[in-house]
Amino acid sequence: MKFESVCVLGLGYIGLPTASTFATNGLRVIGVDVNPQIIAGLQNGELHIYEPGLRTVVQAALRSGNLRIRAEVEPADAFIIAVPTPFYEDKSADMRYVISATEMILPHLRRGNLVVLESTSPPRTTLDLVRPILERSGLKAGQDFMLAYTPERVLPGQILRELIENTRIIGGIDRASAEAGRDLYGTFVRGDILLTDATTAEMVKLMENTTRDVNIAIANEFARLADRFGVDVWEAIGLANRHPRVKILNPGPGVGGHCISVDPWFFVDAAPDITPLIKTARQVNDSQPHFVIDWLTRILGPLSGRKVAALGLAFKPDVDDLRESPAIEIAHLLHQAGAQVACFDPFKPDAELPGLKTCQTIEAAIAEAEIVMMLVGHAQLRGLDPMVLREQTTARIAVDMVNGWQPAAWQAAGFDLHRLGVGHRG
Repeated sequence: MKFESVCVLGLGYIGLPTASTFATNGLRVIGVDVNPQIIAGLQNGELHIYEPGLRTVVQAALRSGNLRIRAEVEPADAFIIAVPTPFYEDKSADMRYVISATEMILPHLRRGNLVVLESTSPPRTTLDLVRPILERSGLKAGQDFMLAYTPERVLPGQILRELIENTRIIGGIDRASAEAGRDLYGTFVRGDILLTDATTAEMVKLMENTTRDVNIAIANEFARLADRFGVDVWEAIGLANRHPRVKILNPGPGVGGHCISVDPWFFVDAAPDITPLIKTARQVNDSQPHFVIDWLTRILGPLSGRKVAALGLAFKPDVDDLRESPAIEIAHLLHQAGAQVACFDPFKPDAELPGLKTCQTIEAAIAEAEIVMMLVGHAQLRGLDPMVLREQTTARIAVDMVNGWQPAAWQAAGFDLHRLGVGHRG
């Protein structure tokens, strides 16, 4: 099946790269978002997100005339829904954005169209939520139009490459819908394109991220155990991973982002009676920032009045994505404990966090600090020279949450270095 035009709803971390890639591969693309600031910025070639290489691709797509940014949906051969799927306070899935985007397509749905849901969703969302809304048009899915689900499976920082090279899973409500999805994404995907049904495709994405979440949870519990038993968890993990069938992940201050910290809850919400392991892993990782604060209090004493430079705010290294970031939660918990917190992130120096002081430069963040704390392993932060740093701050306590600083170098520079997961041997 040949597609000439596509309408992408949602211009975030997935929608914008997807729309731009389609456009630079010759399709006419309407990129739709409901945020007027995002629309105005993109129409002027300005991006609201950071991703290596993305600015070049977006500007090329706009210059070619193939990418047009709009606030409203327009007719197209295919429609892609790439909007957020957050969760409520009770951890149930918030599908309002998906519902709204689907309803925006309704007036423009025509016979022969393909509608693809990319937003990470609970199993059966395509069948039980999206299909009934679209069929309010009077058209029938699988007869008059095609409907499919395809999960995004890309790593922030490598989105443009992985969008093209990674294996793509296309799940259709029927075989024709899956094949239509293959033809659409075949426009630019060079990796394998594997076809299945919609619910299996939905479950595949959740399984991938849930597996990582469970594995990180056990690493975080190992770090807690190491702290209690006086062991260096990083040394222990390195030794354990010499086993040919063992691959323990790294512990840290928690799990963030819009995927790993969110997706497992969709399983728990959909089937709470048969997901105790998944729920427990989520609870371990969600509680890790609180464990960090307890740990800091034990090794440093009361935090009230202490001046802390919190370095790194993103949910993972070398990206500007702050969604569900455990680093931000730790900064807030430090503030609630009475600490004076100055935050800095090299990828988001203009971050605005209610209740927290954010700094444009690392020098400003550390100037008056007595504790320098690395919360995210950005390359720039891992590469800090403690000899240089000691001339820029009066702090002589350093805290490393991600095993990014060499103890000998920091100790030689006069810092008392504490590392998460390293217990004090008695």
